Amino acid sequence: MTHILPPNTRAYEDGKAGRQVRVSRASTLVARLQAMQKQINAKHFAVLRLNGSGLPASRKLTCVLDNWGTGSEATAHDLVSSYSDQMLAHLDASLLPLLWNGSGEHQAAETSDFARFTHRLKGRFLPFSGIAFPVRLGAQGNGYVMFMGSYIDLSSAVIIDLHGRSCQIMIDILGSDERRVLPSESLSDREIACLQMAGDGYISEEIAEKMGLSVHTVNAYLGVATTKLDSVNRIQAIAKAIRLGYIS
Repeated sequence: MTHILPPNTRAYEDGKAGRQVRVSRASTLVARLQAMQKQINAKHFAVLRLNGSGLPASRKLTCVLDNWGTGSEATAHDLVSSYSDQMLAHLDASLLPLLWNGSGEHQAAETSDFARFTHRLKGRFLPFSGIAFPVRLGAQGNGYVMFMGSYIDLSSAVIIDLHGRSCQIMIDILGSDERRVLPSESLSDREIACLQMAGDGYISEEIAEKMGLSVHTVNAYLGVATTKLDSVNRIQAIAKAIRLGYIS
């Protein structure tokens, strides 16, 4: 016998299925990045996307995916503030992988047989070393896929392999972006307001105070918005909300 679901039940089931698909897609991306990370014994990965166009002052790199854990927002801020200018200039000029050494003891990123085909960032601002693969797909598909750890020693074959897989990661993220949010999954005014303030640098406690809400409620709004935007963390949700025109 065929069972006909009531309209409300069917909408709920459709929404639930859509969320499961989005979570599955994000989990697949994370699993692929973790496999690449493991291949070179790195500790973390991050995907930076370029937002804005035209004048340099209007462009910025935003972290949309990472596995830094509880300190992800602070780490992303430190990374972008330390290297943003160099990385933006390099992305315009070259597709050679970027390398940098960490500021701690025995923190280094090396490639013995491929040094002439890489570019080294100046300065030692962060405690970890790393490599960043630039990707240029045009319009919204530009940025970096990067891996960080204590000591990274890569061969030319591994670098070429990881760079190709990094391009595919960015292609898949861009393809996901092009699937616009369904009307039933549109953000509410409160969700947009919380995302806007989070994007402006306010933490949950500050947002709660300004909006007259509890911290729990603010986090709930941000959590729902993150799910609706097919994102795995708050940083990615903010970046996607900017690209989709929800916030500025």
